[in-house]
Amino acid sequence: MSYDSFSKYYDILMADADYPARAEYYHKLLSENGAASGILLDLGCGTGEMSLLMDSFGYEVIGVDSSVEMLNIARNKTAGRDILLLNQPMEELDLYGTVDCAISALDCINHLDGKETVKESFSKVSLFMNPGGVFVFDVNTVYKHREILADNCFITENDNLFCAWQNSLNDDDGVDISLDFFEKSGDKYIRSSEFFTEYAYETDDIKSMLDEAGFEIIGEYDDMSFEPVKADSERAVFAARKR
Repeated sequence: MSYDSFSKYYDILMADADYPARAEYYHKLLSENGAASGILLDLGCGTGEMSLLMDSFGYEVIGVDSSVEMLNIARNKTAGRDILLLNQPMEELDLYGTVDCAISALDCINHLDGKETVKESFSKVSLFMNPGGVFVFDVNTVYKHREILADNCFITENDNLFCAWQNSLNDDDGVDISLDFFEKSGDKYIRSSEFFTEYAYETDDIKSMLDEAGFEIIGEYDDMSFEPVKADSERAVFAARKR
């Protein structure tokens, strides 16, 4: 999946993500579990915001993403920084050596199409991680898919862009997402579209897949906190250690 149109407008759509606070949170989770430095894998790095911020904490960052379009934006952002960017799907991860820790932020795991793909992705992270290394990632919860995203439509609008985000909940609690972008150009609007699916994964399934891949669970948290995941948590954060 190229995310051609999505990549062009991704940073606009994610304007409220508060990347600095999220990077600080991930850094704290890593640091408190013995991974305050070293080689860090940013899995599903997208346009490079988290990679830049983790680099500023002193990590040696490798950013990996399946979208060439996303990586092109990331390359422009990270010019002059010692950040390696690789175009690879998560489930086909193939590094030149091992890493000390890994992150995957803002629902990248939900873009993996099925448990076998998630399991293979976790296995690849484990394969290229040093024993004792720490893997921190988040997922949109089944609750968020069923109750928040569901069959709803969301609108984003600024001076130059109008975006209609339409969701359709499928039988597996996944959400089929259709995006229509209208970008102002002079006195006209240029339309482009994107379609993809986010897949929902139960907490117990994620834990089981991590275990099979050689990880032990360190913690499971409600997003941007150190509190347990609740029934109405919209995003769950997992921390796991390579055995």
